[in-house]
Amino acid sequence: MSKLWLIIKREYSTRVRTRAFILGTILTPLAFGAFFLIQGLMMSYKNDEKRKIIVFDEAGVVKMGTGIADERGLQFSLAPEGSNLEALKNEVRAKKYDGVLRLPPLANLSVKKQTVYLYSDEQFNPETEGVIRRRIASKIKEFKIDSLRLDRKSLSDLETEVSLDPEPIDKKSDDGNAMTSGVAMGISFFMGIAMYMLVLIWGSIVMRSVMEEKMNRIVEVIMSSVKPFDLMLGKIIGSAGVGLTQLVIWAILNTIILFGVQMMFGIDTSAAQAGGMPGGVPPPGAEEIQDKLPMLMNEIMRQNWWYILGFSFLFFLGGYFLYASLFAAVGSAVGDDMGEAQSLTMPITLPIIIAFLLMTTVVMRAPHSPLAVFASIFPLFSPIVMPGRMAFDPPIWQVILSIVVLVGTAIGFVWLSGRIYRVGILMYGKKVTLKELGKWMFYKS
Repeated sequence: MSKLWLIIKREYSTRVRTRAFILGTILTPLAFGAFFLIQGLMMSYKNDEKRKIIVFDEAGVVKMGTGIADERGLQFSLAPEGSNLEALKNEVRAKKYDGVLRLPPLANLSVKKQTVYLYSDEQFNPETEGVIRRRIASKIKEFKIDSLRLDRKSLSDLETEVSLDPEPIDKKSDDGNAMTSGVAMGISFFMGIAMYMLVLIWGSIVMRSVMEEKMNRIVEVIMSSVKPFDLMLGKIIGSAGVGLTQLVIWAILNTIILFGVQMMFGIDTSAAQAGGMPGGVPPPGAEEIQDKLPMLMNEIMRQNWWYILGFSFLFFLGGYFLYASLFAAVGSAVGDDMGEAQSLTMPITLPIIIAFLLMTTVVMRAPHSPLAVFASIFPLFSPIVMPGRMAFDPPIWQVILSIVVLVGTAIGFVWLSGRIYRVGILMYGKKVTLKELGKWMFYKS
């Protein structure tokens, strides 16, 4: 145990002192800070461009008294009765207006689609075109309401917003894990993508670490006093410690940098993160999202996060040891040929990719289907599928069974990878096939 601890300590201290680790740990948050700063500046940029549009209303949908209200630099003017389209185009050519908006007559009041025409030699940006479409659509709606002599208040009373709140039949069984499907899908996707990225990244780190020591011949000296299995296990645990350290530092630095950007430059980074549009224009559906945001936040806060995150961490550890041991075995079997390493890691990464696809397609649509249950228990898929499926509150026996199977499989994979590791770590200059890796598992010590 003391030798294993020394290996873990050496792997950790060696990695965190490298120039690549220090630069990556510092520069990555700075790069994110610069990204949010630039995006925040873009979001806060206001379009000061003024556009004058004259409306040629053949349909008669725009009332002379009200007209069309100006919006975001757009000024609408209604062409006088008896105006000629060609004459209006000449006024645009004379720079009196920036464009002529022609509203052709409606075929009937039940028409669902209507095309309007904007005559101009200048190109209008998508934001401006969107404003024009919304304004005209609103005017056509008002025109139809007036033509049909409908009561506006009665029409507004017909609109009802419905929210769905899942409730258990047996109140005593309500453990606080019930949630709406939208929140569950969001948590499921986030958990799945996090596990997918972390397992792939940290597994690759272990493989590169083993390859570096093998090529530097350092391992020949270490193997004289340490068992190959202890060396492999120490590298896996040490690399995990390096990754966790980097994640913690990133979380702290990113928080400080984001607050610093917001305080120093007065930029609302939350708008940038929410995916706003330039000029302070909210994206489509943003108003609806803002209206439902309190309900959504309440739904998120009511979840049993200790339950979800606690078990997800256990699945991550099991998945990490399972896949990291395989990456370590591949790293010990190859030299400095990354092409050979990629060909051998393909069978390892394929289950991870399949698990992510199952999580995003099957689990998010049918979390309690037989395929979703199988994928959440199968050890090669469960580190990614079950954390996402837990957002849909699966039976606790399935979660426990999945953990037991994953831990048992991880121990078995670590042992098998150790058998490959003890042979491959001292072998140089030979191309290795999957068939030969299988033979190494049964070589006698």
